[in-house]
Amino acid sequence: MNKLYIGNVSAQATEEDFESIFEQWKIPYVRPFLLKSGYAFVECQDEKAAMKAIDVLSGKVELHGQVLEVEHSVSKRQRNCKLQIRNIPPHMQWEVLDSTLAQYGSVESCEQVNTDTETAVVNVRYSTKDQARLAIEKLNGTMMEKYALKVSYIPDEKAGPEGPPGVGRRGFNARGPPRSSSPCLGARPKVQSDVPLRILVPTQFVGAIIGKEGATIRNITKQTHSKIDIHRKENAGAAEKPITIHSTPEGCTSACRTIMEIMQKEAIDTKFTEEMPLKVLAHNNFVGRLIGKEGRNLKKIEQDTGTKITISPYHDLTVYNQERTITVKGNLEACTKAQEEMMIKIREAYDSDMAAMNLQSNLIPGLNLNALGLFPTGTPGMSPSVSSVPSSGAQGGCSFGGHPESETVHLFIPALAVGAIIGKQGQHIKQLSHFAGASIKIAPAEGMDSKLRMVIINGPPEAQFKAQCRIFSKLKEENFFGPREEVKLEAHIKVPSCAAGRVIGKGGKTVTDLQNMSCADVVVPRDQTPDENDDVVVKINGHFFACQLAQRRIQEILSHVKRQQQK
Repeated sequence: MNKLYIGNVSAQATEEDFESIFEQWKIPYVRPFLLKSGYAFVECQDEKAAMKAIDVLSGKVELHGQVLEVEHSVSKRQRNCKLQIRNIPPHMQWEVLDSTLAQYGSVESCEQVNTDTETAVVNVRYSTKDQARLAIEKLNGTMMEKYALKVSYIPDEKAGPEGPPGVGRRGFNARGPPRSSSPCLGARPKVQSDVPLRILVPTQFVGAIIGKEGATIRNITKQTHSKIDIHRKENAGAAEKPITIHSTPEGCTSACRTIMEIMQKEAIDTKFTEEMPLKVLAHNNFVGRLIGKEGRNLKKIEQDTGTKITISPYHDLTVYNQERTITVKGNLEACTKAQEEMMIKIREAYDSDMAAMNLQSNLIPGLNLNALGLFPTGTPGMSPSVSSVPSSGAQGGCSFGGHPESETVHLFIPALAVGAIIGKQGQHIKQLSHFAGASIKIAPAEGMDSKLRMVIINGPPEAQFKAQCRIFSKLKEENFFGPREEVKLEAHIKVPSCAAGRVIGKGGKTVTDLQNMSCADVVVPRDQTPDENDDVVVKINGHFFACQLAQRRIQEILSHVKRQQQK
């Protein structure tokens, strides 16, 4: 979304004219201006620069007597379902905007974009391109509260190869994270983060944070535009209480800083002499990416902020508490900056995972994704106490009577990655087994020059999903695949030889449909000799969700065959 189309260009305009305009407005660009008859193209340094160019130039800057029009450059192939709507009245309620957009079709996603303008900007995806075309025709130029809406196409990753790397393959592109319910579009539109900031504070300071009749906490809430929950009744008698702050990233940081200032003042007034570090709570699923490979991310935050950061051990986690405590030691400024940097990493991990998860929630039948414990969702304040409890009723694969049956999957990973999966003294693979609820073993190498090693995973569908998810993620985190390279692995599952024909289908139709639906390569090698259990191998190759979808559908077929045999 960095390439711009500049319309209404005078015949007298030159490259130097545009260079002068972009330099005057301090808009960085990376390639020469491409001038055509009546229009031009340019590529900006990043999306922020492109947005600035649209905001400050379009309809406002005149060149040789003609007012320039600036918008995203979108090829016809990518003029599909995705629009950007600018110049939205700053105080418009989400309900009003939602109802306006719904007049033209089904809105799949609506995400607010952070800009430096007083008016709001949103990116909208409609279900069909006809709906998007109708919306752009009807809404562009429409007056709302004395503001004329500006609507243009933005590149639709579903429509072609120009989207971000690894995105947009046959319906597997990530949708934006869910928006919080009906916020007011403020003067400086910032979207509320889906990941609240959770901190621990000493119990004796809770009263000072709340203030007389709640005056102090109301004041913090008002000043930082936050919703703050102090969980006083949790963990009766505990030395520390959790506080959940819902706001924009900036609002969370501001509220956190104010709370720390109140605690420091209270400590002086009450002659409290113990050290008061900042303690941040983070769901375990995001901690690995916060730490980074060989601890690089955390070390960089420590170096940049002059703080000392420690994280509570993995074995402190329980099935009812999947949060780790991140302790930050340093002065107020340093702790505030470190919190800000850490939450950037945590939010990135959350957004990435949730976008993929939301897309898959209806595509993997029989799997209770909400109960996997992978993400801190489902409870107010994102306390994982409910969402992390394993589901007792999730059914998938060959399950009977409400109890999911155990499955065995052989996953092949690069031989060089074995150390990363096992971890120091086997700690990582033990933690992974405990987290997933699966048996995970690495088979011996088949030969000295073998480039792949087999990981044997045994457990029910949810355990398979969790274990394989973390293995795929670990390989990406440890850079066994490039930054723009999708992690693709081969998985083998054994099926009874009598059921292999059902997986293949008449004339290969079932396996072909399975490949088209899942985006995975599925192969049932012909002329296999069944093993001692009369089983043959089905090979599945693809990215994580493709592999999962193919595995689940094959297990469905096997379950159906088994039920028929039992009858």
